[in-house]
This record gives sequence, C-alpha cells and structure tokens, in this order.
Amino acid sequence: MVTIRLKRMGTKKRPYYRIVVADSRCARNGNFIEQVGIYHPIADESQKLKFDAEKIKKWFLQGAQPTLIVRNLLNKNSFRFDRVLLSK
Repeated sequence: MVTIRLKRMGTKKRPYYRIVVADSRCARNGNFIEQVGIYHPIADESQKLKFDAEKIKKWFLQGAQPTLIVRNLLNKNSFRFDRVLLSK
C-alpha cells in the first residue's frame, strides 16, 4: 500500500520533515516514490508547511493513504481529503 507520510531530516534537536509518497513497507527514512512537500516545525508560521497540492491530489486519487499526522497538517492549511470534491 502507498502512503503519504513524513520523512525526518535535519540534525539532533533541529528536525524538519519531508512529506513523501512511499510504500508502507519501507522504513520511515528509507526509499520513497516522490517528495510532495516540506514541514519545518521550528520555522516561522508562514514557512512551516509547504506542499504541492496537485501532486498530493494526484496520489490521493490513485489510492495513497495519508497518515494521521499528514492529514491533520494539511487540513489545518485548507487541504481537504475528500475523494468526491477532489475528483471534480
């Protein structure tokens, strides 16, 4: 199964995350299919989350399941995971 999840990057005590599309059997920081965004929890509010909505929409409609954390982050930034609305 393909998932949309976070991949941890950065150094100790200074993390940032890439939002990636990966096979659920791969390790958290292992191989991924495509990078679709960046989440930087330490940065300013305006620079915390950057993502490509079209890529996420494409993967979601193809059956990729977002993790709970990714779903909550994107919902806070007005991206809704609803197949009926996204398919229009």
